[in-house]
Amino acid sequence: MFSIIIIASVILLITTLVMFLASILSKKALIDREKSSPFECGFDPKSSSRLPFSLRFFLITIIFLIFDVEIALILPMIIILKYSNIMIWTITSIIFILILLIGLYHEWNQGMLNWSN
Repeated sequence: MFSIIIIASVILLITTLVMFLASILSKKALIDREKSSPFECGFDPKSSSRLPFSLRFFLITIIFLIFDVEIALILPMIIILKYSNIMIWTITSIIFILILLIGLYHEWNQGMLNWSN
């Protein structure tokens, strides 16, 4: 029993030492202006590399992800139909689809689905 404690202590000490050495050796020495700037074929960039991003594209991406997850959750519901109680399955499906329809109505009401602006 005593030897197991010694072996565990030695392993803990070795892993701590290796993690400490890896942390010290992996640090970059200097933060250089040339290395932190974007690569532009050796020339200084004329404008900022961080262009403002349209919030519309972000919202459309989030809406796509929500409805993509919706499809991933609805498809297994169809498969388990024959293995579950039909009443519980129907109630669960209706509640799930109602929540998604309320979310869709809210997005439509807020104008997130309009591209005309």
